[in-house]
Amino acid sequence: MTPDMNTGDIRIRPVDETDLDALNRVIGAAVMTWALPERVKRLSLPDYRYTRQDLAHLDMVLARDQQGQVVGVAAWEEADPNDAPAGHSALLLHGIYVDPSLHRQGIGGRLFSAAEVAVSQSQCDGLLVKAQQDATDFFTSRGMCRLDVDEPLRQYANRLWKDLTQAYSAG
Repeated sequence: MTPDMNTGDIRIRPVDETDLDALNRVIGAAVMTWALPERVKRLSLPDYRYTRQDLAHLDMVLARDQQGQVVGVAAWEEADPNDAPAGHSALLLHGIYVDPSLHRQGIGGRLFSAAEVAVSQSQCDGLLVKAQQDATDFFTSRGMCRLDVDEPLRQYANRLWKDLTQAYSAG
């Protein structure tokens, strides 16, 4: 569970069942901006949408603007130990999706910060993401580092990791 992270015109709060349609619209709009063939985006989009069942297994937060419109969403869960760097525990960030008309306005950064807080609350060591190529600059700008892909079972090309043990051990 993440705390209420409300500042400025954007409010971050946990997702509930009534939010699914609105957050899936944001995800759909975001996916359609990816640098992939249109057919690939269209065929893969259903796999990115969240359902009620996902709410039972994932921690999710959304960003709402002043008018109450959902403008972003982030989801994570505890990572499989085989996915995390050796000797570390992690939360696996499933994604951060922001309404494309609002990119570069800090919403994604706020959602990323919520995931970092969740790492501390879960007592995990860090945050792991398997990112779309388009999103790697966003994640590296927030201190995430690319992990090697040469290990067996870890062949996802854009695996990124942020060790947060130092950030939260001082607190």
